[in-house]
Amino acid sequence: MEKCIMVACDLHDETMLLKMARGRGAAEKRRVENTPSGRRQMLRDLQRRSKDSAGAKVVFAYEASAAGFGLADELAEAGIVCHVLAPTKIARSAQHRRRKTDERDADRILEILRGHLLAGNELPAVWVPDAQTREDREILRGRLDTGEKLTALKTQVRTLLKRNSIRKPAGLSKNWTGAFEAWLRGLLGAHSPLTHGAKVALGSLLRQRATLEEERAGFDQEIVALAETSRYAHPARAMMQLQGVGLLTAMVFLTEMGDLSRFANRKQVGAYLGLAPASDESGDQADHKGHITHQGPWRVRRVLCQATWSRVRTDPQEKAVYERIVRKNPQHKKIAVVAAMRRLAVVLWHIGAETQRRHGCFAEDKPARAA
Repeated sequence: MEKCIMVACDLHDETMLLKMARGRGAAEKRRVENTPSGRRQMLRDLQRRSKDSAGAKVVFAYEASAAGFGLADELAEAGIVCHVLAPTKIARSAQHRRRKTDERDADRILEILRGHLLAGNELPAVWVPDAQTREDREILRGRLDTGEKLTALKTQVRTLLKRNSIRKPAGLSKNWTGAFEAWLRGLLGAHSPLTHGAKVALGSLLRQRATLEEERAGFDQEIVALAETSRYAHPARAMMQLQGVGLLTAMVFLTEMGDLSRFANRKQVGAYLGLAPASDESGDQADHKGHITHQGPWRVRRVLCQATWSRVRTDPQEKAVYERIVRKNPQHKKIAVVAAMRRLAVVLWHIGAETQRRHGCFAEDKPARAA
């Protein structure tokens, strides 16, 4: 790999700072505009450098961010190997964090890339999902975001009523039923105890809620249609046989996790989802397990939590395990829930991976094996 051209990139919305080096040689710095024309110019330059170096391999690396994987797609299309690194897995000293600059970040990425190519060090890379998985994720993420907005809006309504000392009638035992909403709309009338300003605010919140409900229904229709495609139909149907697992939970799990065959065992699944406990061991000090790492896709943890509570309420076996942990220490309710979430994630992984393999759900995305 001494002849390899290594390119480390500190990626931003407007610019890209590149640090390029050959083997153990000194790094060359270059700043590129993060625009379509700027990226095309960068790709032509990298291809020219490769040609001038007798076809030397170009290996590019940058950190994952909200910018997505568009740059990785363009590099792959140009025949350039690209690694997208996980920022949470890149160790940085306290001094680096206090003196953070674009150039220092690029130097750190180049150092990691060199260690991987020249010394075989493990690369803290993330899995780059295929274009179809990314497209499907947008639907599920939009649905979850809409649900969060609805929850926040309901809280705003309750807070507005509390500020104005309004209590619901005794006959309304549950919130957000048809009768409850009819009562809220009645508060907008002429004989309402609310002030004019509170009526205006409540009316706005109710209209927003109606719009969000319509948006959520639209997303739900899209998810039903997506779940009937060849990639998801069999795995989603198999997962939904589990108590407490609905269509939304199954589809969020499948779209966020992607090709489940990339996980070798249940420990990798737990670690990827951030459901593994942190570890602290030094010298003679015994290994101390802390809180879960919370790394990985938080959306999966959210639907797993919701499904877990449903299972605890309706599945006698799951309820017995939960109660056994809590009985040992009533303060360990969260620990019991997390343990149940991890068990559910592993079961979903087993079911999904086997079903994907049996029906070839990701076969079209995998390169053909050499004869």
